[in-house]
Amino acid sequence: MSVLKKLLNFYINSSIHVALSVYSLTWLTLIEFDISYDEHVLYFIFYATITGYNFVKYFGIAKFHHRSLTNWLKSIQLFSFFCFLLMCYYGLQLNKITLFYIAVFGIVTFLYAIPFLPKRLFLDSQHNLRSIGGLKIYLIGLVWSGVTVFLPLINNDYFINADVILTGVQRYIFIIVLMLPFEIRDLRYDSLKLSTVPQKIGVKQTKAIGVILLLVFFFLEFFKNDIMLSEILILLIITVFTLLLLVYSKIEQRKYYSALWVEGLPILWLVMMLLFN
Repeated sequence: MSVLKKLLNFYINSSIHVALSVYSLTWLTLIEFDISYDEHVLYFIFYATITGYNFVKYFGIAKFHHRSLTNWLKSIQLFSFFCFLLMCYYGLQLNKITLFYIAVFGIVTFLYAIPFLPKRLFLDSQHNLRSIGGLKIYLIGLVWSGVTVFLPLINNDYFINADVILTGVQRYIFIIVLMLPFEIRDLRYDSLKLSTVPQKIGVKQTKAIGVILLLVFFFLEFFKNDIMLSEILILLIITVFTLLLLVYSKIEQRKYYSALWVEGLPILWLVMMLLFN
């Protein structure tokens, strides 16, 4: 394996890519509502995403196979530890009310990975929120939209008006659609009891639902009080790119199709906003 491929795999497996996506969506919120670059909340969210995602992904592995961990997993653990320290540092710079909402999202993330409820509610031996049938995609959408829309505004004492609510709904829809190619890909591995969207309605219907959601996502922009032509054009481009990646997603995907390209759409969105605004 080449050095570049190893670096790319570490970049994805250590959750740096997904953290950049969450960071990008948060910065987009600041741009949309004309708030200056808030490094404390942005860096906190970046490092918190790495810490949270790696905790969710690797908690079970580290718990049961601690002595036999491979070198790549040990390196991710060490990397996550330093990200956790940086998360704590930037978290201490935030407003108290922001920390309260962060605590709520942190609890949800913790319960997503840790067993805590009776066995009868779950589909497997994990007994966590992640294993409740049909909940995963909606829970991720809720956390992402809350963190990337409301946290940066709360930290900057921005009034939560109708435009903010519409942006939150748009962001929720966008995240749900981004998750669909992952759910289509994971049809090969997911238990039928998980009740994912493709499992319940099939791949074609999943894509159809995704297209409808993208139309709602785009046209909600016209209900806002403050509308800019440049932002609408960028939103249209992102909508089209997302639609194409959704339509062409399949069960037998290439390795980086969802993990790199689909998950990288928020980064592309931010780059366009910075270039054209």
